[in-house]
Amino acid sequence: MRLCFLVEEQYRDDGMPLDVIRQLCAWGHRVDVLRPGSSLIPLSRAVQAGSHDAWVLKTVSGGPGLSLLEAAASVGLTTVNDVRAIRGVRDKALAAVIARGSGLPVPVTYAAARAADFAEIPEAEYPLVVKPADGSSGRAVRLVETPDRLTGPGAGPADGGLLIAQPYVPNSGSDLKVYCVAGELYATERCSPLHPGRAVRERQVPLTPEVARIAEEVGAVFGLDLYGVDVLLGPAGPVVVDINDFPSFRQVPDAVARVSAAIVRLAREGAGRPVVPPARVSSAAAPLAAIGGER
Repeated sequence: MRLCFLVEEQYRDDGMPLDVIRQLCAWGHRVDVLRPGSSLIPLSRAVQAGSHDAWVLKTVSGGPGLSLLEAAASVGLTTVNDVRAIRGVRDKALAAVIARGSGLPVPVTYAAARAADFAEIPEAEYPLVVKPADGSSGRAVRLVETPDRLTGPGAGPADGGLLIAQPYVPNSGSDLKVYCVAGELYATERCSPLHPGRAVRERQVPLTPEVARIAEEVGAVFGLDLYGVDVLLGPAGPVVVDINDFPSFRQVPDAVARVSAAIVRLAREGAGRPVVPPARVSSAAAPLAAIGGER
């Protein structure tokens, strides 16, 4: 098979996806690598119908990679994950609406372009968790105890990007990261980003039936195959606080082999999936760099 990976600079030396790329090559597949944001890409030559069995995205939220993945989908190429699913979770404001409308347990969510506007939220709902709607990897997530602390250093993006705010869910200082690899679920307990001082050793833990059901529903609602779900165990039960496409899969046993096998299977099944052209297509990336052999 011939596959194309979109890998941004943040993940240039990261084991996920580089080890997956090496594994696929070792299995005899050909993998082309595009590095969005680092150099010129010959768009008309790189994105062609039938050029690859599947395109795979491993980029930051807000980066140019998703536009390139949408370009691939627009000419009928299979994408992992589906471009509509990725768009749905990378915009956290959109994800909150989709999740809540589908009955998933998510906090009440507010959106504003300026952190100061969250002062209109009743003080009884504080403390708030405030973060960029296009954030990733815990970037710029902060706990705001009272309305008077909304503004000041680190209050929000200076570029006018959208912010979201949700009432803080009381918890033990740890959360669960539930990973899904094409239907197989794995859970990791870790220190919550809002409690960096807590001594919580990251480790694999058993999944309860309730959390497993919620994680499976997330995949079904958003149409994801490879994803992660951040779950807090609050006073009223599990609460979904974030969803990620193609996460790190830390603590997943044999993660590289499992993710690689899932990509191959999804690429083979992709020919039977309906293709819906995405809303927009833009350019920015790097030249194709072929590595490995073809099968």
